[in-house]
Amino acid sequence: MSEQVESTGMDLLKEIANVSGKSGLYRILKPSRAGVIVESLDEKHEKTLIGPTARVSVLKDVSIFTEGEEESIPLADVFLKIREAHGEEVALQVKTSSDKDLIEFLNKILPEFDRSKVYVSDIKKIITWYNLLSKYTPELFVAQAEEAGTEEESAEAVQEEPVKKPKSKA
Repeated sequence: MSEQVESTGMDLLKEIANVSGKSGLYRILKPSRAGVIVESLDEKHEKTLIGPTARVSVLKDVSIFTEGEEESIPLADVFLKIREAHGEEVALQVKTSSDKDLIEFLNKILPEFDRSKVYVSDIKKIITWYNLLSKYTPELFVAQAEEAGTEEESAEAVQEEPVKKPKSKA
């Protein structure tokens, strides 16, 4: 699964984490003997030491349950689909939106998501995390756009080059 995430160009997600019991997202700065030092992903940029017993989820390792052949899809891929559909910010307000609106949002982005395993609270996190990442780490998406452009250009270049047959010495 990690190969899929790296191919999307959102490798920076390995530096971003969610800490259980704390709101928001954190950039992992460095491990220490007493845990890990993180910096809040907001305008404050507060540095905090997270103890070794805290549950820290690195976003690169998070995926969304789906139905069908693939059991899950990396969160990075979901973020890219949100970017294509909604641009830099999801306007849906997680605190005031109905469960139905939130489910419809994810259904448009990822129609194959597993409704029995993905809860409304998960959808709220996805939207909140996306908006935080888009605002405070836009380089995640810039790198992806550049990589997609490079891939398209290289694919075009391959198609345009005529195939040269080697001359035989007959």
